[in-house]
Amino acid sequence: MLLGLSAVFVLSVGLTISFFQWQSNKHINNALEKAVTNANSGADNGVPSTAPISDDTFKNYTVSANQPRYIFINKLNVKAIVLSLGVTSSNEMQVPSNNNAAGWYNQSSLPGQLGAMLIDGHVGVGAYHGIFHNLNTLATGDIINIERGDGQLINYKVFKKQTYDYDKVDMEAALKPINSQKSGLNLITCTGEVIKGTNKYNQRLVVFTEQQ
Repeated sequence: MLLGLSAVFVLSVGLTISFFQWQSNKHINNALEKAVTNANSGADNGVPSTAPISDDTFKNYTVSANQPRYIFINKLNVKAIVLSLGVTSSNEMQVPSNNNAAGWYNQSSLPGQLGAMLIDGHVGVGAYHGIFHNLNTLATGDIINIERGDGQLINYKVFKKQTYDYDKVDMEAALKPINSQKSGLNLITCTGEVIKGTNKYNQRLVVFTEQQ
């Protein structure tokens, strides 16, 4: 009987924690929604918002313990929340609905796990710079930090960069680690030139890194 009550208590605590985390993320998502009025919900390749993400939204953003919460690239002055994103209705990888947020493809690996975590971010258009605007300036040996939901900081070192035509991106490579014996983090963004009559670029840049 006591064992049964203990199990019920643990389940109740777990549900309570999940409920409060859901409520917290609901609040954050509502704040983000207000900040992305020029974008499509969830980011189905609409025009991303350039509205800044407030300090409170940044500070209060929460994810599961083992998921990426923040990305930091000191060389580029990048400090951003990492949204969990999947695929669009046309089976393309979703992109963040805000220039100032990054997106973790949630079918890729978790931080610190074997395999590769894939994170994307906008380069921006014109005067409106995305968080990955200067991603092409990263060089071999530069460091990228991922903070998980539990506060653990994981460091990754740039290994190489690869540019592809927008319609010839090697997604199989982008979803694989450079070193199969280590956790990988690969970053993807637009690069090249804007295609005339659109807000899309004609190339994609992938930065490959490995855990230190």
